[in-house]
Amino acid sequence: MSNRRSFLKSAGLAALSLPLLSFDQSQNWSLDPLKRQFEEPDDYWVMIRKQFPLKEGQTYFNNGTMGPTPGYTLDVMINHMLHWNKEAATVDYKNGSGPELLSGYFPYQELREKLGSLINCDFKEISITQNATFGMNYVGMGLDLKPGDELLNTDQEHGGGFGAWQTLAKRKGCVYKQATMPVPANDPQQIYEAVFKEVTPKTKVIAIPHMISVYGTIMPVKAICEEARRRGIFTVLDGAQCVCHIDVDVKAIGCDAYYSSLHKWLLAPPGSGLLYVNKEVASSIWSTIASYNWDNQDDHGFRLMQNGTGNPALIAGYSAAIDFFNSVGKERWLGRIKELGAYLRNGLKQMPHVTVHSSTNEAMAAGITTYAVKGYTGPELQQTLWEREKLQPRSVGNELLRHSVHIYNSKAEIDRALEVIQSLS
Repeated sequence: MSNRRSFLKSAGLAALSLPLLSFDQSQNWSLDPLKRQFEEPDDYWVMIRKQFPLKEGQTYFNNGTMGPTPGYTLDVMINHMLHWNKEAATVDYKNGSGPELLSGYFPYQELREKLGSLINCDFKEISITQNATFGMNYVGMGLDLKPGDELLNTDQEHGGGFGAWQTLAKRKGCVYKQATMPVPANDPQQIYEAVFKEVTPKTKVIAIPHMISVYGTIMPVKAICEEARRRGIFTVLDGAQCVCHIDVDVKAIGCDAYYSSLHKWLLAPPGSGLLYVNKEVASSIWSTIASYNWDNQDDHGFRLMQNGTGNPALIAGYSAAIDFFNSVGKERWLGRIKELGAYLRNGLKQMPHVTVHSSTNEAMAAGITTYAVKGYTGPELQQTLWEREKLQPRSVGNELLRHSVHIYNSKAEIDRALEVIQSLS
């Protein structure tokens, strides 16, 4: 029995070490190739694919759930963790080196400035969070809501988009409502009318997705926020699927608050989130988690990110992910996602046994396409694509398959997926 325990313990430790051992730190994960010019555009994207430690012969189509992290970002994060564990005794915590040992107590202005440049706002309007769910809860729990106040979601929210509002309705006696969204949604006006059909003089919060998580539908959020502001209604947007997927300009949108998970389309490490709160309303949001700077009225973004001790290597990786994005370039990055998404949708629309549930209005669609194939469940489709071609999208519910595409994907990979789907007719 003793030998068996020793074997299991050794096997367990070996398994834990495999992810680190399988990451090739001998490779030069540099940003330099991202800035090179190529005569053939496809050659650039072939080079991009090599910047990810994804296995050859396998295709990942599910970054709408979790994006694979580029080798450069992993390298920065792993080296940070190793270096500061070795050099822990050399750190003078009180004189400027604290952020190298732990996060959660520091303003990280440089990182917040980078995030502000992604969504067009001042860094003091940005809080670093763990994910979109944290952002939703910081806003919801921080608002002064009273019994009878109406809180409006849609019927197509992610759990990280409705949980706080349902909790507040139960806890504070607010009224929770949902606007019914069309499926598929191809007319922005229809969505606008569905939202304001549910609005009354008692509506205090409209909390809706910028992009529907299941279908990838881009909502007419600017028009909705403009009308909500005219009526004195607080607007909160769930941008979990948006930042570095489509263009996000919070000032142009005109929302009061916006939150996102950057482990999806920015391809940042898990635990990389952001919360934007417009400086005009930030002072009305109470701190949900309190520490030293819980009442900092000069920097509300810092005030709302008092999380206690965290992983500083994650902060380093988060910042590196933005550097990776900027090295590729916003226009090229977003354009490639849009190009591949449209390519997939155009192929699927030619197949009579396929029903596309995402928007087919290309102004309302980008890198997510959700569809059904007659005679197959979503899990069966996912299994078939993997078994035949090692393609990995994600099933949603029982009937649907959600297919995300990103800059590391190719049209050849999409063609293989389309060939499998076509064969199922």
